[in-house]
This record gives sequence, C-alpha cells and structure tokens, in this order.
Amino acid sequence: MKAVPISGLTPGMTLSKDVYTYNDQLLLPAGMKLTDKAIMKLAFYSIPFIYVGKDEVVPPIKPHDPEDTYSERIKKSPAFRKFSTDFHEDVNKLKNALNDVVEKNAPLDINTLLHDTLSLLDNTHGPIHIFDILHNMRQYDDMTYAHSMNVALICNVLATWLGMSEEDILLATQCGLLHDIGKLKIPEDIIKKPDKLTHQEYKIAKTHANEGYNILQACKVDMHIANAALLHHERCDGSGYPFGLTSNQIDPFAKIVAIADVYDAMTSARVYRGPLCPFAVIAMFENEGIQKYDAKYILTFMENVLNTYILNRVRLSDGRTGEVVLINKRFLSRPLIRCENEYVDLSKEPASLTIEAII
Repeated sequence: MKAVPISGLTPGMTLSKDVYTYNDQLLLPAGMKLTDKAIMKLAFYSIPFIYVGKDEVVPPIKPHDPEDTYSERIKKSPAFRKFSTDFHEDVNKLKNALNDVVEKNAPLDINTLLHDTLSLLDNTHGPIHIFDILHNMRQYDDMTYAHSMNVALICNVLATWLGMSEEDILLATQCGLLHDIGKLKIPEDIIKKPDKLTHQEYKIAKTHANEGYNILQACKVDMHIANAALLHHERCDGSGYPFGLTSNQIDPFAKIVAIADVYDAMTSARVYRGPLCPFAVIAMFENEGIQKYDAKYILTFMENVLNTYILNRVRLSDGRTGEVVLINKRFLSRPLIRCENEYVDLSKEPASLTIEAII
C-alpha cells in the first residue's frame, strides 16, 4: 500500500487502512471504494492523507487554464492589490502584538487591532466583495495570524448578515481576531506538522482553547471574547471540545467564530492540501453541518456566502466551465450554471457532477 495526499485522490481508489478522525471515530473503513462524497468527507475532517493499494494510479495535477479568468481579473485590480498590501501589513502588526502579549506580558491593545482590521473592510473595493478577495488570497501563509485576520473579517460579515447591532458586530470581529491566541502556547512543530498528529500531539493541540481563555481572562477582555477562544471548537450536537457542550450551553459569539473558523480553514491552503472550493465546503455544511452549528447562523452564512459567488466562473468536475447564475435555496451547493451552449441545473444532475473550482 502507499500513502496518497487528499489532493491526489480520485473516485474508484480502494482504501487499504481504516481512516479515523482525530477523536478516534471510524470515518471510512478499509476496503471501501472512494467516491466524490467520501473524498469530500476526508477533506471536511482535515485528513491529510490516506493509504490505498500500491497499484493505484495517482493522476498528474491538471495544468491551469491560461484564460484570463474572473479570479485573475480580480488579482489584477487596484482594489485587490491595495487590500493585499494592507492585509499583510496588518497581519504582521497582529503577529507582533499577540506575541508581545503572550511572551512579554504586554497589555493587549484591542482597540488598535480592531481599528486595523476594520480599515481593511472600510477601504472601497468597488463591486468586489470581501469573499471574492479572500478567496483569491488562499495561498499557504501563516496558519495562525493570517487565519485569525480572515476569521475576524468573516465574523464581521456574518454578524452583519445576521442583523446584529453595531456593537455586537464589532464584538464578533474581536472574537474572531483573538480566537486562536492560545495556539501561541502550543509547540510550533505540532501547529505546523504536515502529517496527521499523534493522539498525544492532538491532545496537546486541543489545549489551545483553554490556553487562549486563560490569556484573555488575564487581559480582562469582554467575556464573550474569552469564551469564543475557549468554545469555538464546541459543536451544537455535543461532538466538540473541550467540554462536549450542546447548543444552548455555547456562547453565541463562539458559535459565529466556529463557522468562520471552519470555512476559512477549509477554503485556505494547508501544508498537506490545497484550498477547497467554497461550494464543496457548503456541500459538507449541508450534509453534516446543520446538526453541528446553530441552524440560524449556518443557514444565514451558507445562503449569503454563496450569493457572493453569483456570476463567478467555475469549472465542473466533467471539465465544462460556466458562470453561476442562480443559487438553488433547497440545494445551496448545487446552483444553476450557464455553460457555453446550455444551462446546467446541478440540483437535477447526478451527485457525481460537482463544482470543482472557482476560476
């Protein structure tokens, strides 16, 4: 048998070993033939690689289409270039500030950090939505600081979509910005390990929630910010950590951060895989997320985030390309696509036909 990264899997491959989640629950059994759904499930649970038969053929990576796509046009726009420059400057400021808090017991200047974050949203982007911009900044960068900035921006937008007060929108943004501060207490070789963590390493990694809570409690921040750091890995069905809480026991701001955290982690590149297509992530949310996340929050997020991708050009799993023209409210991850000579309603097509990438 041989190890194959998730990005190299294709339907029809046969698993040689059982695949388990980090909670030691069986995810897929040995001997199973992989399907598109099974591969997406592996990605949803952040499994870096699996073992398949030694005779399995791993296809080469397809070259990118040289056409000047919507994504490439965004990257060439002045708005994107300015955002990218400001983003990296603000991430560096965040990195320095959080390291000073953790390593030197410096005071946490949360107002300055919030101001820098909001300035990214305040800058005019014309017709380009913040999700379009973030989607085109998905190169592997720093898994803690850039991720924290992304989560803060997503929390801000989600809180706005939820119709929260201006005060609570700002609080949600702060919660996202500081939710992973506890990771600065975790050894770097665990945080950046490209392979699956051992049981002991995963146990250590999970302590970042408690570590973050302790740091933020000492900084005397709003209790919702400390709770978001502690509880953003809790799930409404009781399957999360560190306490296995259920829906009404979880701080509402932690519920918002949880959605933003998972969405950003799955649509960003990691050392063990490339970024996942947003429609694939929404499909996972549809299949398994309704039980795990607050229904009001996750449904609002899914419908609104996909509306930001209308008129984006996409590539289907059969190689066809087209534009997203209509989101199907009953099947959010399977919209209507306008291809060159036809309309393709994915909600009426076989499950094997999916959106492979936004291009």
